Amino acid sequence: MSESELRAIRRDKLRELQRRLAEKQNKTEEIDADKVLKGIFKGRAWEVFNSAIYQYPAIIGKVEDALVNLALSGKLQEVTGEQLYLFLRNLGLRVRLNTRIRYTDHGQLKSLAEKIKEDWRKA
Repeated sequence: MSESELRAIRRDKLRELQRRLAEKQNKTEEIDADKVLKGIFKGRAWEVFNSAIYQYPAIIGKVEDALVNLALSGKLQEVTGEQLYLFLRNLGLRVRLNTRIRYTDHGQLKSLAEKIKEDWRKA
């Protein structure tokens, strides 16, 4: 084999390796954030996260990327709803959650508004 043929073979192999490396990097970039977050979110974390996305869509996108990167690096294993709420509050994001007060009366789950209405009727 001549010197020019060896160079051509090396060039072709180098291109092939670069192509494979680029494909491998593209595959790692296509990580599904929901799957990663599903693995670390516990309790009411999804409720807090979805409320935060609705209220602060631009900022939460960056927070989501940071959470995914921390989870993939192994620095973050579990996030509860309370932890996520406090974290977002420390960032200055006041996430408003839909809160209901309910109680049990004779085996039935009733809201506080129903309780007040019943008491009003009795009086």
